[in-house]
Amino acid sequence: MNELNLPSYDVKIKGTREKPEIFDFLRRRFITLTPEEWVRQHFVHWLVEHKGYPQGLLGNEVALKCGDKTLRCDSILYDKEAKPKMIIEYKAPTVSVTQRVFSQISAYNLLLHVDYLVVSNGLQHYCCKMDYDSKTYHFLQEIPDYTSL
Repeated sequence: MNELNLPSYDVKIKGTREKPEIFDFLRRRFITLTPEEWVRQHFVHWLVEHKGYPQGLLGNEVALKCGDKTLRCDSILYDKEAKPKMIIEYKAPTVSVTQRVFSQISAYNLLLHVDYLVVSNGLQHYCCKMDYDSKTYHFLQEIPDYTSL
């Protein structure tokens, strides 16, 4: 797998060379190892271990219902009242973070109305703070620590 712009951690991998799996400590099970999953697992470990995000408030592959359509958020951070606070969208390291990616995460936010939108391909990380009063958003210099949210 690709080297990422994230700290390493004690990765647990099993399966075969053709069908490797990586342990998702949020879902507590092994998941098919794809380049996007490689990014997701490194990113959530970084949030928990280095940014102080409570593991119990993060969810991976969260389904959202929009009429008869189901959307899947890559990761969501909830507040202590179980209200979504941050949506995180991952792409493989070979995928450029473009306007299309931000359009995708914005569509999820139409349903959730979170305070923060985060996009990462494991090499580049972007965080927007939403301002619903002025109907704008601001890019932050870095992903905030949990205590700063």
